[in-house]
Amino acid sequence: MTFLPLTKHFSITLILCSLSVLLPLNQRSQATFPDRGKRGMVTSAHPAASEAGLTILQKGGNAIDAAVATALGISVVEPFSAGIGGGGFLLLRVGKTGEIRALDFRERAPLKATPDLYLDAQGKVRPNASVDGYLAVAVPGTIAGLYEVHQHYGNLAWQEVVAPSIRLAKEGIPVSTRLSTAIARQKTLRQNRAARQIFTRNGHPLQPGELLVQKDLAQTLQAVAQNPQSFYTGTVGAAIARDMATNGGLITLEDLKRYRPIWREPVCGSFRIYQICSMPPPSSGGVHLLQMLNLIGDMDLKRMGWHHPDALHWIVEGMKIAYADRATHLGDPDFVQVPVKALISPAYAQLRRQEIHPQKARPASLVKPGDPALLQTLSNGRIGTKFTASMRSQGGTRVSADTSHLNVVDAAGNAVSLTFTVNLGFGAGVVVPGTGIVLNNEMDDFVVAPGVPNAFGLVGGDANAIAPGKTPLSSMTPTIVTEGDNLRLVVGAPGGSTIITTVLQVILNVLVYEMDIRRAIAAPRLHHQWLPDRLRMEQWGFDRLTLADLRRRGHLIQEGGTWGNANGINRTPDGWLEGAADPRGEGSAYGF
Repeated sequence: MTFLPLTKHFSITLILCSLSVLLPLNQRSQATFPDRGKRGMVTSAHPAASEAGLTILQKGGNAIDAAVATALGISVVEPFSAGIGGGGFLLLRVGKTGEIRALDFRERAPLKATPDLYLDAQGKVRPNASVDGYLAVAVPGTIAGLYEVHQHYGNLAWQEVVAPSIRLAKEGIPVSTRLSTAIARQKTLRQNRAARQIFTRNGHPLQPGELLVQKDLAQTLQAVAQNPQSFYTGTVGAAIARDMATNGGLITLEDLKRYRPIWREPVCGSFRIYQICSMPPPSSGGVHLLQMLNLIGDMDLKRMGWHHPDALHWIVEGMKIAYADRATHLGDPDFVQVPVKALISPAYAQLRRQEIHPQKARPASLVKPGDPALLQTLSNGRIGTKFTASMRSQGGTRVSADTSHLNVVDAAGNAVSLTFTVNLGFGAGVVVPGTGIVLNNEMDDFVVAPGVPNAFGLVGGDANAIAPGKTPLSSMTPTIVTEGDNLRLVVGAPGGSTIITTVLQVILNVLVYEMDIRRAIAAPRLHHQWLPDRLRMEQWGFDRLTLADLRRRGHLIQEGGTWGNANGINRTPDGWLEGAADPRGEGSAYGF
C-alpha cells in the first residue's frame, strides 16, 4: 500500500526543469539560468525576482545582498503575496563562522489597538473587520528588516541592491495568469481608488499579458534607496499616516517611528545527524517543526516506504499534537512567556509520543494541549503561559498562495531563508495614494476573540490576543539545515497554516527518503492542524489503497487541490548547490 510514484506534480516538474530559457529583462547575453551551480543559487516565487537576486550575486554581492534584491523584486512582481507594506522573518547562516541568526521584521499592532478591536457592542466579532480595509493593517516591517540585515552583513551598497526592484516597477512586468486571478479574487481591492488605478483598467482586473507598471511604487523604492528611514520618518511614512487618519486606520507616524526589527535566538534541534534551525516565536514555525520531528524521532520511515500508511498515520498524529500546543501556548515572547525549551525538548516528545496509537486516529477533541505544569517543569522552573481554553472550530481551513518565500546561498557559505507577507491576497485591499504600497491585513493573525478561528481556521487564546505594539503569531518557517560544519538544506514555503507541515514534508523527503530537492518539493502533501478535525490530502497525490487504510484508522480525509509554493536549495556532498521552485507556482531557481 505504497504511494504511486508518478503524479502530475512530477510531470510538471520535468517540464519546468526543461524550460529554463527566459528572456532576461536587462537583456544580458546569458539567456539560460541553470538550477545547479557552485558559486551561488537563488530560489523564489517569481522568475524576475530570482533573476534580480542572481544579478546581484554575479556583481559580487553576497547572499544577504541578493536576498534583499530578491525580496524587493517580489514586492513588485507579486504584490498580492508580499511587499514593503507587510513584514516577515529571516534566518541567516554566516558562512565564515557557521553562526545562525534570526531576524523578526514582522508587522506589529498599532498603539491604538485594543483586545476588543473587532467586536461589536454585544461582544460579537464584526465580519471581515480584521481582514478588509484600514482597520486590519498592522505596522509594516519589511523595509526596516531588509535594511537591518543589509547593514550588518551586506557587501554591496544599499542603493545597488534596491535598483533591480526600481527598474521592475518602472518598466513594468507582463501580468501572469496567477496575478490576474489574484486581482479578480480580491474585490475589496477594486473599492480602493489608488489600488483600482494600478491593478485594473476602468475597473476591470488586468488580464494576462498586459503590462503592470507601478510608477508610484518605483518612486517610493527610489526614496527608500536614498534613505530607508523615509518609510518610517520621512515623506513615505507621512503619506501612510495621513491615509490612515483619513480612512479610519490606527497607524500613526508615532507607530512608524517606533518600529524596530528584532534579532532573536533561533530555535535549533537535532534530527538524526542533522541540526535543524528555524524561526522562534512570535513565529510558531520553528517550535512546531522541531516538535513534529521529535515526535517522529528515530522511527525508520525509510524502511516503511515513502508515504506508507503507517508512516503517514504517525506523522499526522504528530501534527495534531503540535497544532494543539500552538493554539494554547504560542504568542509574542515580548508579551507572554512561551515554553519554547519544553515544547522542543526530546523529553516532552517522548511523553506525548505515548499518546499515539499506531493503528487508530484520535479525534481532535481527545488531543489536548500540553499541561502547563508539565511544561513548566521541563522549562526548569520557567513559567509558561497558563492559559487553557475550550477551543472550537468554525469553518474550514483557508488555502492560500499568499505570502512568499525565498532562499539564497553564496560561494562563501552564507545562506538566507526568508519568508514575508501581506497576509491574505493583496492584504487589506488598500493602497496608500501616491506610494504604490499595498498594505497588509496582518491584524487577522491575532485572536480577535477566544476560540474564534482566523482566516486560516487557526484558533487561539490569550497568548495571542491583541495588544498595542504586540506581534501577531505566525506560521512562517524559514529553515536552515546543517550537517556537521556544512550547510545541507535551505527551505521554506508560504501557505498560511500549512507552512509548517509543508516544510516538514520537504525536510523528510530530502533527509530521510533521500530525494533530490526538485522531487522533494514537487511531491504530494497532506496537512492536519488539529482544528478543524480533518486530514487534507492533495487530490491525485495518494493511491486509493493508502486512502482506504487511513480512513480505516479513523482519519477524516478531505481530498482537494494543491497548496503551498515551497522552494529550497540543497547542497550535495560534492559541493553542488541544487535549487528548486514549486511546480505549484511560477517560481524559479537560478544559479551559476
